Amino acid sequence: MNYRPLGTSDVKVSEISFGCWTMGGLNWVNGNANGWANVDEDEITAGIKAALDAGVNHFDNADVYGNGRAERMLARVFDKLGVRSTDYVVATKVGHFPGTAAHAYEPAHIRHQCEQSLLNLKRDHIDLYYFHHGDFGKDGALLEDAAATMDALVQEGKVRLKGQSAYSFQDFARAVPVVRPAALQSWAHALDDQFVRPGAPLVDLMEKHDCTFVAFSPLAQGRLLDKYDPTKPPTFEPGDHRQNSKAFEAEAIAALKPKLEKLKARFGAATEDLSAVAQQYILAQPRVACVIPGFRNERQARCNLAAVGRELSEQDLAFVREALHG
Repeated sequence: MNYRPLGTSDVKVSEISFGCWTMGGLNWVNGNANGWANVDEDEITAGIKAALDAGVNHFDNADVYGNGRAERMLARVFDKLGVRSTDYVVATKVGHFPGTAAHAYEPAHIRHQCEQSLLNLKRDHIDLYYFHHGDFGKDGALLEDAAATMDALVQEGKVRLKGQSAYSFQDFARAVPVVRPAALQSWAHALDDQFVRPGAPLVDLMEKHDCTFVAFSPLAQGRLLDKYDPTKPPTFEPGDHRQNSKAFEAEAIAALKPKLEKLKARFGAATEDLSAVAQQYILAQPRVACVIPGFRNERQARCNLAAVGRELSEQDLAFVREALHG
């Protein structure tokens, strides 16, 4: 396993790190589905053990994943495995769970959620604490006070490093100069690498502010693993955020299939081969610190770990781009 620094800090994370969103199970916030199909904790435990054995040292969580369920599960799993949470880099986030606040970035709510996440995770500090999105209210009215609150949490020793997650360059451009995070987070996969490809505006922003990138959804939520059949497209339960996604409809799956066949012909047809290619494609992009694929069990964890040590050449990277976008 290789390790890369977060920003200019001395904190290094495993190139293959693990995302904990699936651990929250089916979930809703403000009436909107934002979860995944429920998981079995014993299967999650086996998956995390495989990750630790392979050198994974970074787990990415959030208060909204199961509204605390995923944070508490991660703490229980560490206890079951007899390891100390503080030996690992644990990230969590605030922003998508508003509780009773008018806006999740009200300073009092940020403080409350930080304290609750510390209780959930059974820790006295959070290694990497993100603002979970870039909406700081009308005209960014909450940004300055939210950033000041985060800075105070750092000064108090409750937060080690700051992070900023967002879903548009404009939101990053507004927040980063004020928040001054070590790490940025958003989606990045071979089907959509707009944030991390060479020459991207966000890459320039990261270079200016000494940030590095944590990539969620490097497998495009499994779509890059060729696991779906267009003749029998997947169905999802209420509370699963994928339920109304066009990306999982028959037409989209059918359009992707011949592109994946090209990758299979060059790199291998096993799920592990496709997983390795997808993750290493993102790891080869500038200023990427790590990818954080999700998992539901040991099989999926080992699939994620298949990327360890399988770097792609410049010719391989060009082939992937051409196969998927040519």
